[in-house]
Amino acid sequence: MKLLVTGGAGFIGSNFILYWIKNHPEDKIVNLDKLTYAGNLENLTSIQNNPQYTFIKGDICDLGLVDKVMEGIDIVVHFAAESHVDRSILNPSDFVLTNVVGTQVLLDASLKKKIKKFHHISTDEVFGSLELNDMNKFTERTNYSPRSPYSASKAASDHLVRSYFHTYDLPTTITNCSNNFGPYQFPEKLIPLAITNLLENKKVPVYGDGLYIRDWLYVEDHARAIDLVIQKGKVGETYLAGGMTEDVSNLDLIKKILNIMGKDESYIEYVKDRPGHDRKYSVDWSKIKNELGWEPKYDFEIGLQKTIDWYKQNVEWWKKIKSGEYQNYYQKQYGAAI
Repeated sequence: MKLLVTGGAGFIGSNFILYWIKNHPEDKIVNLDKLTYAGNLENLTSIQNNPQYTFIKGDICDLGLVDKVMEGIDIVVHFAAESHVDRSILNPSDFVLTNVVGTQVLLDASLKKKIKKFHHISTDEVFGSLELNDMNKFTERTNYSPRSPYSASKAASDHLVRSYFHTYDLPTTITNCSNNFGPYQFPEKLIPLAITNLLENKKVPVYGDGLYIRDWLYVEDHARAIDLVIQKGKVGETYLAGGMTEDVSNLDLIKKILNIMGKDESYIEYVKDRPGHDRKYSVDWSKIKNELGWEPKYDFEIGLQKTIDWYKQNVEWWKKIKSGEYQNYYQKQYGAAI
C-alpha cells in the first residue's frame, strides 16, 4: 500500500509517519510538505534513508504538483494545515488558502486518481466553545460553531470533505481530535512552550485567568486512532479522538508541569487574554471506542512525563527553533512575558 501524507514534517504528521513505518514497514509513504515555519525535517532524520519513505517539498495548493504526487497513491492522509489560533488572528488569509483551498485541490486530485480512501485530520475546535460549568461533551452530532479564523477554516475543510463523499462518492473519513501533545511539537503551543521556557529558567505565559479547559491527547495515541479509522472506519463517517476523562484547566496543567520539573508557581506569568478565546473543549470519544476498539494507551500524567523527558533530552532540537523568526513572533504575541 502507498500513502500520501500531507504536512508530514509537522508535529502530528511526523509522529504519524514514524508510527506508520514502525507498524506497517511493508507500506510506502510519500510525505508532501511545504516546510513552513512549523515543518521540520529533523523530526524524520531516523527514516530519511528508508527506501519506503520519500519526501517531496511542495504546496498542497499547487494543483499540477499534487496531480503528479498523487500518481499510484492508495490512501491520502491529510494533515497539512495552518493550525495555530493566535497566528490565524494575525493572518487569517493564510489559513483560508491552505486549509480550505488546499483541501479542495487534494480532493479533486483524489477523485481524478480514484484513490481508495481520503482521510482528513481535523479538530474539536470546529464545534466552538462550552461554558466552564457545562457537563456536555462534543460528539460527532454536535453542530459546528467555529469561533476563530483557524477553526472556521477547518470547519470549511470538513464540509468540503463530506461534500465530496456525498456528491462524488469519494471514500472519505474524518477524525476530529482534541489538543495533541508529545515529541516534536513546535514550541509556540502551550505544553512545549511551558516546558522549554522552564528549561531556560523563564516564566510561562498563561492567558487570562488560566481557567480555560482543553482535552489533551498524546500524539502516539492519535496516530493509533488514525490507523484504526483508516483500516476499519466506515466510509463517510466522522470519529472524535480525545484523551481525557476528567477536566483539566490550563492553569492546573501548568502547575502539573511545574511540579514535575521542580519549579514553584512564581514561574507563572499571566498575560492579556487573546480575542475570542474558547472557554472549554470536552470530547466524547465513545464512538471510536465502541465501534473500532480504540482508547488512549497513555494516561495524561504519563504522557506529560514522557513529553517533558523528550524535551530535556532534545535540547538542540528546540533551541534551534526558539531563535530567529520564532523569537520575533513570540515578542509580538506575548510582549513583556518573555
